[in-house]
Order: sequence, then C-alpha cells, then structure tokens
Amino acid sequence: MPAKRYIVSLTPSERQTIEQLTKTGKAAAAKINHARILLKADVNHPDGGWTDKGISDALNISTRTIERVRQRFVEESLDNALTPRKKHSLKRRRLDGEIEAHLIALTCSKAPPGYKHWTLRLLADQMVVLGYVESISHESVRPSVKKNELKPWLNESWVIPPEANAEFVCQMEEVLQLYTSGYDPDYPLVCFDESSKQLISETRKPLPVEPGQIERFDYEYEREGVCNLFMFFEPLTGWRHVEVTDRRTQIDYAQQMKYLVDERYPKAEKIKIVQDNLNTHLGASLYKAFPPAEARRILDKLEFHYTPKHGSWLNMAEIELSVLTRQCLDRRIPEKELLKEEVAAWEKRRNQTASQVDWQFTTEDARIKLKRLYPSIRVCKLISVKYTQT
Repeated sequence: MPAKRYIVSLTPSERQTIEQLTKTGKAAAAKINHARILLKADVNHPDGGWTDKGISDALNISTRTIERVRQRFVEESLDNALTPRKKHSLKRRRLDGEIEAHLIALTCSKAPPGYKHWTLRLLADQMVVLGYVESISHESVRPSVKKNELKPWLNESWVIPPEANAEFVCQMEEVLQLYTSGYDPDYPLVCFDESSKQLISETRKPLPVEPGQIERFDYEYEREGVCNLFMFFEPLTGWRHVEVTDRRTQIDYAQQMKYLVDERYPKAEKIKIVQDNLNTHLGASLYKAFPPAEARRILDKLEFHYTPKHGSWLNMAEIELSVLTRQCLDRRIPEKELLKEEVAAWEKRRNQTASQVDWQFTTEDARIKLKRLYPSIRVCKLISVKYTQT
C-alpha cells in the first residue's frame, strides 16, 4: 500500500482532550466523528495507526473525509481538524447592468447557425465566446432572462399589420364604427367568415373515461375528407348560424348570400356584411352562380364592409368560429352528417342564450394603441419634433 501523506501523531495532552470530547457527547456529531478519526489514526497509541479503509468501515465515514481530517491536523492545527468546515451555499452570480444589457441583446438576436432558438446553456457559452465575461454558468443567466420576461424558446404565429398604412386604418375604423352603431332591424349587421374541419375516424375503439383515468384514444386515425363551415354572426342580437358544405367556392359563397337575403332577412332594406378579403368574397361570385337579374337583386340588398388585410381579427365571426372549435369541434368526427348534427346542437344552445361577444376595442382605443399605423399621427409627431428643435 502507498505510504500515507499525512501522519497523525497526538501528544498525550491532545489525546486526553480528544478522549474527553468523545466521552461527554456534548459536541456536534460531526466534531465527535472527527475526534474518533484522529484517535484511531494516532500512530503514538497502541490501538491507533488504523488505515483509512479500516476507519471508514468502523465509523461509516468516507475515506475522503478521513483524508481531509488528517491533512488539516498536519497542515493546520488540532482545533481546525476537529471543527468541520461550513458548507458554503452555492449562490448564483448576479450580473451587473452592462453584462445584463449584453445578455438581453443577445437573447433578442437570431440564434447561431444550427439552432432554432437560444437556450440558457447556449447563451452562457456565447457570452464567453463574445468576451462579455470570462466564465458564467447557465444558472447565472436564468434570473436575468426570467426578470426581463424573455422566453427565446417560444414563438407565436401572429398577424402583423403594416407600418403607417392609411388603407389599413381606414378599413379598421369603418368596421369599428359599424360595431358601435345602434341596432336597426331594417339594416342588420352580420359578420361572415369560414373555416374547415378535417373528418377523422378511429382505427380502434377509444377507452372511455373512468374514475382516476382520462379518456384514451389511439394515435392512429383515418382521414375521411374535409368539410367547410360558413359562419354567420349578428353581434347586436347574439344570433349565429353555421352552414356545413363540401366546398367553399364562389358558388357556395353566393348561395350563402342568397340565404341571408331570402330566408334570414327577407324584409330588410340593406344587410351590412363584415367579411375578410378572401378571393371568393366578391359580388362577382353571385353573377357566377345566378342569372344577371337574380345576382343584381341579391347584391342590391347587400352592403359589403371588408376588414383590412392582416386585420381579420376585427371580424367577430372569427371569434365565434374560435368558440365553435373549442367547444364543439376539438375532437375526432368521422362523417359529415354527424358534424352537421353536432354543429346544429351547439348553434341551438348558443342562440337560446343569445351569447354575444364583449367587444371593447373602439376607434378611440385604436388611435392610441395602434397609433404607429396612422400616417397622419406619425407626420404630426415628426413636425412637432422638428418644430421643437428649431
């Protein structure tokens, strides 16, 4: 066996002090263990001179601890060997203002090649590569990222409107003005939108819900085609209607407009329709579906109002379609007839309660919150800046 590097040789007075310490039992357990280590390692006593392995087996203490006690006795003092060192808690490094500013800028930048987004470890490594710090742990990066509410690993699909676009704000304010107008049965306001639903059938029978067990279904499925859903929503009365069709062509769109004019509002003077800019949402679609006289008769009772491009969120029918998806369609439906039955049941319940959209976004709000979209506000701001500078 290799020779020990640190030999414990106790004087009679030192041994007496240590023995007294172990007999009273008033000291901390760790200190008493260190005393027992020194007693068994003492080469000046007939019962001493134990090997580290023998001491470890007898006292159930790691050999690394035994070695450290020996070392501290030889290099420091008896008191230091008996007194266990306090375990220092690991504290995360706090970044100063300049380093944190570099970290925020890095987090908001594009991830390096080969990575979709930044991670905490990648940010820590890059801070060192760029020379902002000599070394840093990813756990030191975490508090700053959390404090500044940065989540580089997340992203959202968002409809981003153009900057300073007069056409956008013009159409937006037109729609918002319609929403604040009073109800007039001769001039009803209807929001119109459309969506699709994939028909899916099960390949294996799902397992039903049980106490303590959620519903389970197989990950495999069969596609059974796609159905289209046309949504009508009258925001001022809380009425909606969903029509399930096979397609959403110009002819299908024209049939929906005919339904509004002849069946839903036959006595109305004019029907105001809010819709998006889909290529089928045109008066020309009616001429494609009906003879000219019939197409003109229907069009004369319709008044189209389009949401701005990249502004379909202004259409309340889109909100109602989202409710339909969450409450009714978020499951596997295998065939069109069942889809129609389920949608009709959902529609009936919603109409019975006359559920409405709590729309709170007004023109005044738009001019404040979306002022960057208004060219006139931007021009006035620039003129004001130039004036103050002169």
